[in-house]
Amino acid sequence: MTDDHLAEAGRTPARDGSSARHGQVPATGDRTARRTATVAPPEPAAVRESAGEGASEAGGAPVAVGDRPTAAALPGSPWQRRLLIAGLVLAALNLRPAITSLGALLEEVRDGLGMSGTVAGMLTSMPALCFAVFGLTAPRLARRWGQEAVVCAGLVAIGLGVLIRPFAGGTVGFLLASALALAGIAVSNILLPVIVKRRFPDRVGPMTGVYTMALALGTSIAAASTVPLTDALGGDWRTGLVLWTVVAALAVLPWFVIVRSSRAARPATPADPAGADGSTLTGGSAGSPGPAGPGGPGGSGEPAREAGNVPAGRGQSAAPGQPAARGRSSGDGDADAGPQATPGRRITRSPTAWALAVFFGLQATGAYITMGWMPQMFRDAGVSASTAGVLLAVTMALGVPLSFVLPRLAARLPHQGGLVVALGACGLVGYAGLWSAPAGGAWAWAVLLGLSNCAFPLALTMIGMRARSSSGVVRLSAFAQSTGYLISIPGPLLVGALYQHTDGWDLPIALMGGLLVLQIGAGVLAGRDRIVENEL
Repeated sequence: MTDDHLAEAGRTPARDGSSARHGQVPATGDRTARRTATVAPPEPAAVRESAGEGASEAGGAPVAVGDRPTAAALPGSPWQRRLLIAGLVLAALNLRPAITSLGALLEEVRDGLGMSGTVAGMLTSMPALCFAVFGLTAPRLARRWGQEAVVCAGLVAIGLGVLIRPFAGGTVGFLLASALALAGIAVSNILLPVIVKRRFPDRVGPMTGVYTMALALGTSIAAASTVPLTDALGGDWRTGLVLWTVVAALAVLPWFVIVRSSRAARPATPADPAGADGSTLTGGSAGSPGPAGPGGPGGSGEPAREAGNVPAGRGQSAAPGQPAARGRSSGDGDADAGPQATPGRRITRSPTAWALAVFFGLQATGAYITMGWMPQMFRDAGVSASTAGVLLAVTMALGVPLSFVLPRLAARLPHQGGLVVALGACGLVGYAGLWSAPAGGAWAWAVLLGLSNCAFPLALTMIGMRARSSSGVVRLSAFAQSTGYLISIPGPLLVGALYQHTDGWDLPIALMGGLLVLQIGAGVLAGRDRIVENEL
């Protein structure tokens, strides 16, 4: 999808009846005046969706302030809404166990398949690659089949991949089955936050919180319980990995009913560029790790934020409860100077966009190295396999509270470089501890690395603050996330190769520390009070 298409997807009508220019607000510094400005009458839902209003960016990227969704939820009885909530929770629980359960049993998998350290590094790089590649297909698939149907198919892919890979008969089969599961995670990462915004337009904040915590819970439970469950069921690593098929199968059941009821309730509407389901998205997925994202971890595969909770970009009206953007007058918020006025100028001309892409990519690198290799580091230091899994769970669980705190704190700062440095310093201390006394201070290092991995919500927040218009946010987020995930692919692979050839963790940890220093530098540049439209 071209930048012009992205710009068109994010374009919204002017909201202030006194101005024809997009995003213009009354020339006043009073936030109350901004919130009470005259608003044009709402347009039909199909028009709003095709314009991108209320649509969340792929993978949970921020939405420009002023685009609070107003479309009504699809019709449904109370039991259907409760079923949808249950489906969202079960789906979110499935977005990371395929990754973190493997990290806990990576040593057994390598021994069982005769896998080299380099190939194991390739395996830990696969989430980033699959999120970058398969995530791009989610909008097109949603336009063709509907969001709910694609999520249901994604959960089926997760279940089949997790079921097949332990018994695929070799390393190649294991990698292909893992790719199938990760493809399902990638499309679900993209579409679940969009469904939240479309089906619960007046409860985006609470529902996003439920979705986020379910994702983090699934990440932590898989990391902490895979080894004990494997031991309790006979000690075969194949059994430990295939167990998570049950969770995926449970999630498919409500989504099958949701798909049928959605198709029965959806009114016939004229086709529009966004599709009837409002899928005006593109770009990489958010974690996860998880993302996600929540990942997340992501990474998560982290969820779309409510428009009112995203910091205002320059020249935009501040959302309720958020401070106005600093160092910028309302006259600077001329959307005509943004991407819509310069459609031929690509986002790649912006130094700030590149800084954000590098920062996003390097923080994703650290997250996937942590999920894939940290349990092995502790186990090589003499920590038991079950304790190593719990340590990884602690690292991942820290992202839950901080994902709510960091965006609000970042919105109050004119420069987010201080937060970047603070999180990076935690990671450097954690890596130093892993190098010098991995077993002696294992819990402290796990906590510090968990704090460092919270650079993910900070990166998403800065994306929302570095563009003036909603179309600018769409373009910037698509570029930063897709480019960032591509940047993150080699890191876990290099760590695995160094681990194999040096038979130790000194050089891999040195590499991780060096990448973190580069991450801090890129984050400081990305955190400056800049607007990408001014750089095009």
